Amino acid sequence: MTEQDDLRAKLDEVFSVRERSNMAPTIAKFLKLSEEHPDNAQVLYELGGAYDTDGQEETALGYYRRAIELGLQGKWLRQCYLQMGSTLRNLEKFDESLSTFDLGLSNFPESTSLKIFRALTLHAMGKVNASLGSVFEFLASNLHDEEIQRYKAALLGNSAYLKELDQ
Repeated sequence: MTEQDDLRAKLDEVFSVRERSNMAPTIAKFLKLSEEHPDNAQVLYELGGAYDTDGQEETALGYYRRAIELGLQGKWLRQCYLQMGSTLRNLEKFDESLSTFDLGLSNFPESTSLKIFRALTLHAMGKVNASLGSVFEFLASNLHDEEIQRYKAALLGNSAYLKELDQ
């Protein structure tokens, strides 16, 4: 097992025993790991997520940003974009939230979670039509139900129409 694999196992262990209603022990464990590995993107991402879960969104943002700067990769980068975009939405920083989701989707164009959470930001921005249009587009493109696929063209047409209403 490599040092990075060992660290990942430690991070996964801390995450697996977290209690969402009491994040202090989880934050303390991730802080200790961040002291040992101050420039490790995965450690900083997990610490940001713990602060985020604890309701400390502004603190979480700094860790998310630093993790991305340090080259966070793979599924953790995708998750970081989602969590950061959602945190920005919760802080009513809607334009930055939307930009974060768009950046995430430019890196992970097939991410279903980024697409759906982006629609939540559009809704929070008051772009209800664009939000619903995004959901219709998502359903038409990702739900392989026979009935949905039969009406895929109609759903995509309605999606485009709704999105245009909020332009």
